[in-house]
Amino acid sequence: MRIYFDHAATTPVDAEVVNAMTEYFDKKFGNASSLHSFGMEAREALEKSREKVAKLINADSDEIIFTGSGTESDNLAIKGIAYRFGEGHIITSGIEHPAVMETCRYLEKKGFDVTYIPVDEYGSVMPDKVEAAIRKDTILISIMHANNEIGTIEPVEEIGKIARRHGILFHTDAVQSVGKIPVDVKKMNVDMLSISSHKIYGPKGVGALYVRRGVRLEPILHGGGHERGLRSSTENVAGIVGLAKACEIAMNRMEKDAAHLKKLRDKIIREVLNIEESYLTGHPSNRLPHHASFYFRGIEGESLILLLNQKGIAASTGSACSSKKLQASHVLLATGIKPEDAHGSLRVTLGRENTEEEVDYFLEVLPRIVEKLREISPLWRK
Repeated sequence: MRIYFDHAATTPVDAEVVNAMTEYFDKKFGNASSLHSFGMEAREALEKSREKVAKLINADSDEIIFTGSGTESDNLAIKGIAYRFGEGHIITSGIEHPAVMETCRYLEKKGFDVTYIPVDEYGSVMPDKVEAAIRKDTILISIMHANNEIGTIEPVEEIGKIARRHGILFHTDAVQSVGKIPVDVKKMNVDMLSISSHKIYGPKGVGALYVRRGVRLEPILHGGGHERGLRSSTENVAGIVGLAKACEIAMNRMEKDAAHLKKLRDKIIREVLNIEESYLTGHPSNRLPHHASFYFRGIEGESLILLLNQKGIAASTGSACSSKKLQASHVLLATGIKPEDAHGSLRVTLGRENTEEEVDYFLEVLPRIVEKLREISPLWRK
């Protein structure tokens, strides 16, 4: 038996997505910048895909820039504004994805000031703390829509209103939320929003950045001037078609999928918390519908994941983007969890293909593994 419970890391590519992409590898393979019929076919597919991505987030198609990943989208948004201004102050949170955190740290080395807003015990960013951090030279606020490690949904709409009131540009990393919960760029008052294809049953190597009409960015890639001059590189038409199809499917299935996933998620949370000294991380209710995350006192997360894997279950500890670093999660530490407890974290992220039978098997296996690890742990009280 093989069970996949790590959908926040990546998702399988939907069969409909694969079918939509196929002809753009070998039949309609033209360069979208070419003037002949092959190029025109590719250009038509590109623009239709732009419309589908825009529709999912209530944007206009000319506000969608295709990129190579969610990480690139974050970099283009943050560096694009920083390079445009040349100097200034940036506000972000202490629990952002490395694509945002490391970009901000890089900009600090280049002379920019960055304020990292603390979060509460649930990983929620307080809008009043964001507003209090605003300075005369603040050029950008970047706060994620939902956290990848603990699933907490942030008050982006309220923060967006604050940014708009102060005339400051606002970016949100929505890689974990797009396709899972409703995302409306107008309602959220965002100027830029990052999307990743492989988090929503699309192919890897494709992303998108929503850039509100009128917002000016400096490009971080230079070349032939593709994507309105913001992202030079011959477009990955097949991948973009796959992203668009994934967005279309997500839009049609979102309500049904969310109901299914919440039912499984809540069962996992309810039963796992019956294990002695187990704790939910993230907000108890204001969280992504497919996301359950915990920590267990007295055990080590990597060992937990390896033993689950031996039982055919794929899950994660911390974030797949940084879990190879042998240090406690910056997200869990930011919520006030002790380092030794943060090392015992478990993230279970479900997908539309998961079943109740798989959840039952996981709930049967997990307590025994935790008990086994505690028997050999120097941290667990005997």
